[in-house]
Amino acid sequence: MVKTAGRKFLELLLSIFFLSVIIFYIARLTPGDPLISYYGERVEKMSPEERERAEERLGLNSSVSNQYLRWLADAFHGEFGISYKYKMDVTEVIGERIGNTFILGGIGFLFIFGGSLLLGILCAWYEDRLPDHMICKMGTAVSCIPEFWLSLILILIFAVNLRWLPSSGAYTIGIKRSAADRILHLILPMTVVVAGHLWYYAYMIRNLILEEVRTDYVLLAKAKGLKKRRIMFRHCLRNTFPSYLSIMAVSVPHILGGTYIVETVFSYPGLGTLIYESARYKDYNLLMFLSLMSGALVILCNMAAQVLNERIDPRIKSENMGKAPEGIGL
Repeated sequence: MVKTAGRKFLELLLSIFFLSVIIFYIARLTPGDPLISYYGERVEKMSPEERERAEERLGLNSSVSNQYLRWLADAFHGEFGISYKYKMDVTEVIGERIGNTFILGGIGFLFIFGGSLLLGILCAWYEDRLPDHMICKMGTAVSCIPEFWLSLILILIFAVNLRWLPSSGAYTIGIKRSAADRILHLILPMTVVVAGHLWYYAYMIRNLILEEVRTDYVLLAKAKGLKKRRIMFRHCLRNTFPSYLSIMAVSVPHILGGTYIVETVFSYPGLGTLIYESARYKDYNLLMFLSLMSGALVILCNMAAQVLNERIDPRIKSENMGKAPEGIGL
């Protein structure tokens, strides 16, 4: 286990390293002037000498490779630079926003997998009957709606026309600590996050349960006279839970990406909005740290899913190691 953990950790470090190289070079080579993010309109009035001093101050006066090596050396010491736009340490800027993303994405994640499990069980219970057909058709239609378009429609109906709910932000200015106000601001973005992913995972769970229902041991249990409820909940559902947990681990990047899009549309002050602003304003230090955080989370979730799959099916581990499963003759 120590050897496996060490190998996984090394894979994580190498993946983050290559990710940082790609992000750094793409960000630096795209058109735009990062000095505008830091100095604003004053850049247009700078003399060549002043501009050169400004670039030297921000570490932009050397080649891209030298800039990356300097950034990497600072990162090893826990220093990720200052945000050009906010004039603060990037960790402080992120610290003010990360909680909002955890609330929106975390609660949305629980709703998605709680709801998808219930829908999956309901569809499997009424397989090929009216409830199953209705849920499948409705779920397919909703899942095909783009998240940004659904966000705009909900804003138009509930914020502009009916004026029932706020259209942006995480709270009303001046009442940041009000739980009721926070919930009101969460309703629309949470609805979009859940609606965009709910049926996708519900359909996967439905199919997992139905595959289990068609196995031989279920036919034997039916032949012995066991009730459908007992077979479904005490056997089929329990046997699908390992795969269900694996799907949850794999889904984190998918749901996180959707959360970022929703945050941007609703101007919700989370990491998604921050990533958009950092890319738009050439805020290199902030963009690097945000991208590495998101990338590391994606890699960790994929590794967790792989470990779960290996636990569920030992043959996967044997194939990854390049040899036949133990006990199986060739």
